[in-house]
Amino acid sequence: MTAVTAAGAPVQAPDRPKRNRRVREISGQAGWTVLGWVVGIGFFIPVLWMVITAFKPESAAETWPPKFTFSPTLSEFRIVFNGMDPFIEHSAIATVGSTIVVLVLALPAAYALSIRPVRGWRDSLFFFISTKMLPVVAAIGPLYVIALKTHLLDSLWLLIILYAAMNLPLAIWMIRSFMLEVPTEMLEAARLDGAGRFREITEVIMPVVSPGLVSTALICIIFAWNELFLALNLTVTNASTMPMFLISSVPQEGLYIAHLSAAATVASVPVIIVGWIAQRSLVRGLSMGAIK
Repeated sequence: MTAVTAAGAPVQAPDRPKRNRRVREISGQAGWTVLGWVVGIGFFIPVLWMVITAFKPESAAETWPPKFTFSPTLSEFRIVFNGMDPFIEHSAIATVGSTIVVLVLALPAAYALSIRPVRGWRDSLFFFISTKMLPVVAAIGPLYVIALKTHLLDSLWLLIILYAAMNLPLAIWMIRSFMLEVPTEMLEAARLDGAGRFREITEVIMPVVSPGLVSTALICIIFAWNELFLALNLTVTNASTMPMFLISSVPQEGLYIAHLSAAATVASVPVIIVGWIAQRSLVRGLSMGAIK
């Protein structure tokens, strides 16, 4: 509805529906922001409590209701650092080794399933992902027999092979999705210049999908670093990993909450550092293909 001035010129009434819609959009964005912060803080509180408990003496860590005022101490961290060296070394070797194997095998496999699909590529993709559907507890018996017969029981080579097999299907699917985002014009130009498959992968595809490779490697590192079931059942001392160190931090009797919190804090630091260093590439990799 329009109003008329004294001179007879019409005056447009303010667009109230448009303004109300804008207010609702701002309110909705603010609501989602608040919800996101609440969920994020909710996930972070247990981690924060673990770190705080690690600095408590055992007498203060076991109290209920919990004490928020205490004298910080590093005694539990000293105990942890005195006995964790072989565990963290085994975890680092198994994690880095298996991640390298995964990337070396997943890159050409993803190339054969995306850029130049082989015959039956859909069945291959389903086969890869179907291996993740088998509960690992159902395979531990045959794996133990195979490891025993091949003299790989309680060895780092066994963990590297098993961790690579565990992460390879997921890595193939992820890297394939990243390769599908490579512009076809770039590939056609490289082929016109006479680039072979190896050069096409190394000089054209890898620079484009490098953020995706970083995010894939980080996910493989997290899964391998945190894996417990295989290490617990197939290793004893020569290849025991950090998750097994956490189990050994729980005594049969006595107080252990502060010591376990300190050990869990130390075990979490390497993955947090790697994630913080690779966070930019991780975000870019996980967002590839989200915007067309």
